[in-house]
Amino acid sequence: MSINAEDFEAIRNFLRENSGISLQDGKEYLVEGRLASILAREGFADFGEMIRCLQDKNSVTLRKKVLEAMTTNETSFFRDRHPFETLRTGVLPEFLIKRQEQKKLEIWCAACSSGQEPYSLAMLILDKFPQIKGWNIKIIASDISEEMLERSREGIYSQFEVARGLPGHYVPKFFQRFGSKWEVKQELKEMMEFRQLNLNSSLTGFPPVDILFIRNVLIYFDGNTKKAILKKVKGLLKPDGYLFLGSGENVAGLDDHFEQTEYSTSSCFRLRPN
Repeated sequence: MSINAEDFEAIRNFLRENSGISLQDGKEYLVEGRLASILAREGFADFGEMIRCLQDKNSVTLRKKVLEAMTTNETSFFRDRHPFETLRTGVLPEFLIKRQEQKKLEIWCAACSSGQEPYSLAMLILDKFPQIKGWNIKIIASDISEEMLERSREGIYSQFEVARGLPGHYVPKFFQRFGSKWEVKQELKEMMEFRQLNLNSSLTGFPPVDILFIRNVLIYFDGNTKKAILKKVKGLLKPDGYLFLGSGENVAGLDDHFEQTEYSTSSCFRLRPN
């Protein structure tokens, strides 16, 4: 079923107001594809009828379903490689020295989707830095989607998902068979703290972190929302911490408190010295 211009604009406004996501012109096909199943399951005659129901703030379940469906969940283990190489060769060895006394490291993986990114971080740490055993390592994995968070908590992945991006020896080392699928081992799950979080909302009470992965997220927001998000996360990044963005993302023109690091191929930034 096709969506008309008026209904498309209504969906854009709903997403902007409730998630901060800015849906670009020409994305009608995306709305049609992702909301068609909701339209059918809920028995709506067309998009207009669904939107009228959606605009009723008491329609909590429907509003949640639409947000879940419109949240982009594309991910894979060790996606893009470069950031993980930067962690392995530069950032983590640096923190092994800097945090030797505290023996504590806090990482935030924002917009974690179905969990492949935070679990990739955990696997990298355990595999490449055995000397970190006994440290207090916390990986906070957040996402706006409760459905995706539940998938992350379960840590169960198909053969295709496991084969996509994982070094071969990581499968027997960090996964166990779960029927025809694979489940991450308990030692990885114990490093995780999952939180439902809308980046467009308040981050009050969020702990300061050493490393922040907020990759392939800012591209979905308009300029003002990007600035607001960077301002908020800036206050949570420790003075010597590192911010990782997606390969097509940058802080230029958005927040001059950050500077590019020598790890430029990884879209890695840090706070400018005061």
